[in-house]
Parts: sequence; structure tokens; C-alpha cells
Amino acid sequence: MFEYEVTIDRCSDIVKGRPIVAFMTTAQPNPQTPDPQKIEQQWRAGLADWAIPEHIMAQAPTNPWIHPVGQFTVVGPIADSPSHLAARRALPPGGSVLDIGCGGGRAALALIPPAGHIIGVDHQPGMLAAFAEAADARGVTHEEILGDWPDVAHRTPSADVVVCHHVAYNVADLGAFITELSAHAHHRVVIELPMQHPLTWMNPLWKHFWDIDRPTTPTAHDALAIIRGRGYDAHLEQFAETGSRSNALDPQAQAEATCVRLCLPIDRTHEVIDAMSANDESTHPSSSRPVATIWWDTEAGRT
Repeated sequence: MFEYEVTIDRCSDIVKGRPIVAFMTTAQPNPQTPDPQKIEQQWRAGLADWAIPEHIMAQAPTNPWIHPVGQFTVVGPIADSPSHLAARRALPPGGSVLDIGCGGGRAALALIPPAGHIIGVDHQPGMLAAFAEAADARGVTHEEILGDWPDVAHRTPSADVVVCHHVAYNVADLGAFITELSAHAHHRVVIELPMQHPLTWMNPLWKHFWDIDRPTTPTAHDALAIIRGRGYDAHLEQFAETGSRSNALDPQAQAEATCVRLCLPIDRTHEVIDAMSANDESTHPSSSRPVATIWWDTEAGRT
């Protein structure tokens, strides 16, 4: 954990007639806080600790880092959240949204209306196909850009609001990533990420099947420190997310996807199901988990 002091104030908002209770977290300067460059180095080192040991990767029948498109396909209504609310507040009627690491488009689709044009960036063609199909179904114009961010930033148009959900923990150079997000937003950037690494729930399973201890850092507070270290006046709101994208898969498919993540053959799915059942509910992918909304206004948005 990086060194900075945190104060928390309770705040609430009303969305569609229902109260959403969140926690606004403000990082205060600490005399012992490392410089911004050191903070980014610590983030990079923390993510490197999540690498799967080579002797385990060598036994993996399938690439454990592949994301099933079905897990990201938007089905049915999208539940509102502080992330969607923060983005919607900065969107003009008919405005544009740039969704980085868009997957099936949940972050952008939740903003229709008022959004009238959405742009998706993803490195998997299947995700972009799902994004385009969902945009067509909702009657909005759209663009898709294949590639990794920020590598494709130079050929990506700017938008009123930039959103980036559940991507940060895949980004080693988070500072440069954030800078390009901000450069492409006319008004606001909104990031959503779990308070802890999204695979933390699997730590007991790694211990059970491979007898290895997995890391627990970095965290969303560390991401906030990096963003502020880049000079942005960022705010963090914490909320409880009920369920997860794993709910888009049936229980059998969830267990098979977990097998892949654990570098196990699919024929051991029954063992994974038993191990998941034996663990506390908080370690299950569909359980409630604390999630952070981090947002800031760009220079254009403050004028």
C-alpha cells in the first residue's frame, strides 16, 4: 500500500427515485508520500507480482488471460451506479462517449440517453462486434477501434466524456494511460475498478490447487494516487457492486472459466466447483464486492 492519508465522508444521491449511497474518499498529502514517479513504479511492480509462475503457465492447456466475449455481452437492462451517474452529469444531450477497453459496451451503453454517439476501443475483435451490435440495437451512431490503449490514441477521436471500466489493473504504465484518457475528454473522465485486484477472490483457489500465495495489491487508492500525481483533481466514490460480469455466464461456464484462469484442464471443473463451494461467499465471483468510481474534469470541462 502506498503512503498517504485518507479521509472518508458519506454522501448520497438519487438515481431513478432510489438512493445510491457512496463514500467520497479524498487523499490528503502526507509528508512521507513518495514522489509520483515512485508511486507509478510501485504500481508497475505490484501488477508484475500477479504474473503466473512459469512452471504453472507451462502446464496451462489454454491461455489464462483470454476474456470470454459472453462474459462481457450486455444482456437486459444495465443497473445504474455512481460511475454512470458521474459520466451522465457531464454529458450534453446527444453527446459523445469514448469507452476504453469497452468489451461489450456496458459503460457506454448505460449512458444512452443522453449519449447519441459512442466510440469503443478494445483489443479483441469479438468485443467490438458485440459493442457495435448493441449500439445498433439502441439506435445510436458508433465507431470501433481495434487495438490497445494508449497505442491507438493517435487515431482515436476525442469525446465529451471518456469512460474506462475494469481495465486499470491490466495496465502497467497507468500514468501514461491516464494522460491519454484525459487528453481525449472534452469534459470528464470516469474510471471504474474494484477496490482490490479483480482476481483477488481466486487467491484461496490458487493456494488450494497450486499451493502458492497470490498478492493483494495494488488497490484503487493506489490508482487514485497515480492520477493525482499526474496533476488531476480526481475524486473517488466507493460503492458495493452486487454480482459481477461472471453472472453473464451460467454456473458451469463460470467454473470452466475459472479452470482456465487457474491453468487447469476443463475436466477438473468439478474440483473447482467443490473448492469454490467450500470457500467463504466473499471469494465467489458473483458475490458483492467494493468498487471505486474515480472521476475528474478536464481543463475544457472546467472552463
